[in-house]
Amino acid sequence: MPKDYSRTSRLGEQIQRDLAHMIQFDMKDPRLGMVTLNHVKVAKDLGYADIYFTVMGAKGESDEEIRRQTESILNDAAGYLRTELSHVLSTRITPHLRFHYDETLDRGMKLTSLIRKATDEDKSRHADDEAE
Repeated sequence: MPKDYSRTSRLGEQIQRDLAHMIQFDMKDPRLGMVTLNHVKVAKDLGYADIYFTVMGAKGESDEEIRRQTESILNDAAGYLRTELSHVLSTRITPHLRFHYDETLDRGMKLTSLIRKATDEDKSRHADDEAE
């Protein structure tokens, strides 16, 4: 019977808290915007941790460009962040860090707009039927 709150889940939450603090206060890259860490998925063997993030963009740049740049910056700094994380964590193994842009918010907004568009069209059709 698997545990409801496994060791990898607890470690993922700890990594998320510590990395969020490190990214906000320790990283000095001026290109890095407001990064939010949404989820950390740690492999069962603690070899890798996939970190999903979102970022608030700067004015004048495309969202896609900001996402790619932020992902590149974070993946380039993964070695530094892993080293700093190893000083904080009390585990024998510190997972390799892989950063990925979290597209769930974008998908949610797209689905919401599609639903809104469909309901608006349905309401307009229904209003036309009643007018006749």
